[in-house]
Amino acid sequence: MKETDRRHFVRTMVAGDAVPSGGGSVVHKASETLAESKYDIGQCKSVKIKCISEVGWFDEEKLVGQMNAAGGLETNQWIIPWDPENAAGSSTLIDMESLDGTHHKFLLDTGWNTAYMDNCFKREGIDKMLKNGEIEFLMISHEHLDHFWGLESVLKYNPEIKILIPDTFYPEGMQFLKGAEFITAGTRNGIPHQGELVRFEPGKVNKLYDGCAAVAFDLPILIRVRGEASLYFNVKDKGIVCVTGCCHQTILTFADFARENIVGGENLYGVYGGLHIAPFGPMNPEREHLVKGMGKYGFKKIACNHCTGLAAVQRMIELGYPVVRGTGRNGSASDLYVGNGDEVSFG
Repeated sequence: MKETDRRHFVRTMVAGDAVPSGGGSVVHKASETLAESKYDIGQCKSVKIKCISEVGWFDEEKLVGQMNAAGGLETNQWIIPWDPENAAGSSTLIDMESLDGTHHKFLLDTGWNTAYMDNCFKREGIDKMLKNGEIEFLMISHEHLDHFWGLESVLKYNPEIKILIPDTFYPEGMQFLKGAEFITAGTRNGIPHQGELVRFEPGKVNKLYDGCAAVAFDLPILIRVRGEASLYFNVKDKGIVCVTGCCHQTILTFADFARENIVGGENLYGVYGGLHIAPFGPMNPEREHLVKGMGKYGFKKIACNHCTGLAAVQRMIELGYPVVRGTGRNGSASDLYVGNGDEVSFG
């Protein structure tokens, strides 16, 4: 995204309120423009994030080869014959503490391979949290297979859990939520979602709790996916924490939106998640621009993983950025970043 286009993009965002929609779902609609003022999302005390899994797939060459064989990056993900043995998944547990000491736990994304995700959920105790109703909702950042196709691993424990999605899902994604099998792609959800579905209209600030808001960014993404929803937390006495699944909107757009549209956004404290910089290859001028551009925000903690390629992470370290290291356990590829089973706290 060019600099002028990106600035216009973040300036045209508006604040959102939830209104009823058909099919038992809720769509967040515009309530006021942010052109002249910033939206106050309130403050929270802290945010603790556990990486359940950041490994989307095991063999990068095989994954790219399957995409290319099926027609390339523009091919519909639901008709590509993926190798299930190469599937893992991205999923995160978020524990936000309010100023009054109340904790809110929720999941960001479900991973991909259900057998793999079942093991991850049991390892981290997510299965019990879901059964006990400790997890308040599931937010799907976007439709990509490694973030969404493990849905059954969540619904098997709580089919009535509230689900939040960007309102850019294609018909296949909506069908998958209701229960569907895609034989060619090798994926299925045999447990229809029975709870409330909340859909974020792109370009709106959706306050979830005091100190927490979601924003859906509308843009085309590879293998025919559209839009990504990300989270902002305003941690008292620290600043804004940006949390994302893959950050397809780019980290620069993500951070600039907070600066220009959220009260306190000029103080960016941290970032967590995949940043989609060099996920399949070495650094190049465009990727270098993104990494160097991060320096102007003054992040105090950068807990990147998943689709943030090792080349990008190493470049951040070379530039002296405060990259949070991990343990490299539970199948994570490196200890340079927050990996499977690792935690990072903001606040």
